Amino acid sequence: MTEPTLRTAHTYRLAPVALDEIRAFLDTAFEGGFSDDDWDHGLGGIHACVRDGSGLLAHGSVVQRRVIHEGRSYRIGYVEAVAVRADRRREGLGDRVMAALEEVVDGAYAFGALSASAAGAPLYAGRGWRVWPGRIAVQGRHGVERLPDEEGSTYVRPTTGHALPAASGTLVFEWRDGDVL
Repeated sequence: MTEPTLRTAHTYRLAPVALDEIRAFLDTAFEGGFSDDDWDHGLGGIHACVRDGSGLLAHGSVVQRRVIHEGRSYRIGYVEAVAVRADRRREGLGDRVMAALEEVVDGAYAFGALSASAAGAPLYAGRGWRVWPGRIAVQGRHGVERLPDEEGSTYVRPTTGHALPAASGTLVFEWRDGDVL
């Protein structure tokens, strides 16, 4: 077996066959719980892929999103579509993907954010991501709508040399189809 290698690339640099492989991988990794909207959310940014001779082992992407906090709009790096092949979990592949994505967040954004499943939360917490202690909302079709179900599972991470916004306020994410976070 070959040593796993990590590659990063922007969506536009990935050939259709590579995108098809990533989509199929995510469908399998999320056991059918990965929708067309979920796929769309992970496109348009930087993908980190770990593979070996057997194929794709792990994936994640970071895309730009806008968040309003106390009247200020922030350009943030939002982590999407993080998964590790079931038979290769607990080998540090998720850490490798996250390290690559965090490098992008550190170099390009005010801070990082993501929505964690219960299974994924230990990976993010172990890397210094913290649950946002304030409220979470979305700029919906009819104004700002609170998202109480996202509170407690939305994680943030400051970029190198920068602080997070004050935890007392609400993070208001822009609207998107499917799961907002």
